[in-house]
Amino acid sequence: MSTEHTYFTVSINPHESNSELSVLFSGEGKPIALHNTGPGVHDYYLVHTVHSGNGTFEMHNRTYHCTAGDTFIIYPGELFRYTADAENPWHYSWVAFTGYAAGVMLSQIGVSPQNAVITGSVPRSMRHYYRRIRSSFQQSMYPALEDMEAAGWLRLLLRELGRAGAHQVKTKPATETEIQRQVSQAVRYLELQYTQVVSIEQLARTLGYHRTYLCKMFKQATGLAPMQYLFKIRMERARQLLETAMTIDQVASSVGFNDALYFSKQFHKWSGSAPSVYRKELTGKGS
Repeated sequence: MSTEHTYFTVSINPHESNSELSVLFSGEGKPIALHNTGPGVHDYYLVHTVHSGNGTFEMHNRTYHCTAGDTFIIYPGELFRYTADAENPWHYSWVAFTGYAAGVMLSQIGVSPQNAVITGSVPRSMRHYYRRIRSSFQQSMYPALEDMEAAGWLRLLLRELGRAGAHQVKTKPATETEIQRQVSQAVRYLELQYTQVVSIEQLARTLGYHRTYLCKMFKQATGLAPMQYLFKIRMERARQLLETAMTIDQVASSVGFNDALYFSKQFHKWSGSAPSVYRKELTGKGS
């Protein structure tokens, strides 16, 4: 369990899909008081529904004060931040997803980057849908079917949100060996959770493998230990974000580093240049 949460669970979709709507992962947590995420950006949609407690959500130059029954939506590429209340920190569930129809579906239930909160849902009902999404992922031999099931529950969740916010409204066959499939699941977990605090114990527990076995098969397949692979993902993503106008602090937060100075040291170790120097070198090449 993360030290920043009194309760935390997440389930990963092992299937990569280019469908109109595909769940990436879903979880539930009770962060500690004043727990903060961001400022940062994601490259997917991320929906949170508050079951109890309070917190604030910031995006697109707006600040929302959220409580039980409220749902806030993070859009790809939009800078965001959310923080648990000091006195009564929230308990929430979340689901991340992509798909070429995702943006249209969200607009159909009345949300947008400029209006990214829906109020009035029933916490118990919403929690049920999130649980069904997570339970879809059983790490079976049929990940495409799990993806379909999760997408179906996500549609029902979005329908429920649409009802609550009515006033706002205007696969491929598995061909991998068992070990390849297991490594692919671990890689996908790291690719989707690199913005979070990740430990080898948490990775092994989530995927249902012994730590030693997971490390051994992962390194045999990729040439890197899981945490080395995670570091590589974070640095490559950071390099992409340094090509944008984001600050070093924002880049660090977006790739899983709470300390910008530590991030800068790690990036320098990986690339041979500090983030600020790397950015200047990019500017020089472009001139």
